[in-house]
Amino acid sequence: MNKAINRFCYKHPKLGIPNLMLYIVIIQALVYVVWQMDTTGRLFFYLYFNPQLILRGQLWRLFTYVFIPGSTRIIWLFITLYFYYYMGRLMENEWGATKFTLFYICGVILTSLFGMLAHLIFPDRPAFLTGTYINFSLFFGFALMYSEMTVMFMFLIPMKMKWAALLNAAYFVYAVVATPLPTNLVPVVAILNFALFSWDAISTGSKRFRSTHYRTANTINFKKAAKKARSEMRGKPYRHKCEVCGKTDADYPNLQFRYCSRCQGYHCFCEEHINNHIHFDS
Repeated sequence: MNKAINRFCYKHPKLGIPNLMLYIVIIQALVYVVWQMDTTGRLFFYLYFNPQLILRGQLWRLFTYVFIPGSTRIIWLFITLYFYYYMGRLMENEWGATKFTLFYICGVILTSLFGMLAHLIFPDRPAFLTGTYINFSLFFGFALMYSEMTVMFMFLIPMKMKWAALLNAAYFVYAVVATPLPTNLVPVVAILNFALFSWDAISTGSKRFRSTHYRTANTINFKKAAKKARSEMRGKPYRHKCEVCGKTDADYPNLQFRYCSRCQGYHCFCEEHINNHIHFDS
């Protein structure tokens, strides 16, 4: 599925919204300011997710709940909005604007669909939706790309992203356990969206982890691996195929393909992913 998404994004590079996270953060900040000035709470009433009002035609509620701030405390809001923007910007640089936009929009769509489905199943207990878990799912994607990067947690504590992601995962588990049904399933929807866009990287990273911790690394026999790869390619309509996005020299004759000497085996990558992939250990 991830390869299909990458292929779609490559073919439609202009569908993305550059600096999407910046716009979301700015809108959330503006909503917070107006919210503090509006003592009647009218703005919140017009933005929050309400299945009954949506079915009456107020379709904007399918996405405007994302702009409701996740905190009423200005310091905590500033910290979270800063990290949302910081992680979103780097993920967009890594993925490209189209894939990051698709990731965020799919998160909103899946969350909204869940909210409508929960209304049908639990009409007396509507799910309370916000953009918090969609935004928090950025932690997982960011940690997957930059697991060894050190960030200042709460601007005070230096912490590697992989440990910050574990804290975030603990928060998700706590939300699932402590929040009433069906609202407690909203974090699960955010995780499913993250897995949809990152499963290949998760799977490859898991294999690399097992290889590093449970097996002694073998010396790469590049010539033997190349011979094996050439024999496997016989009869196929292409000579080169990218291990990340699935592009082939038959579909993209002008695209350059390279083989990574750091990967164990004989693995081919397009020019976009030769320097941007998780190395194979087996």
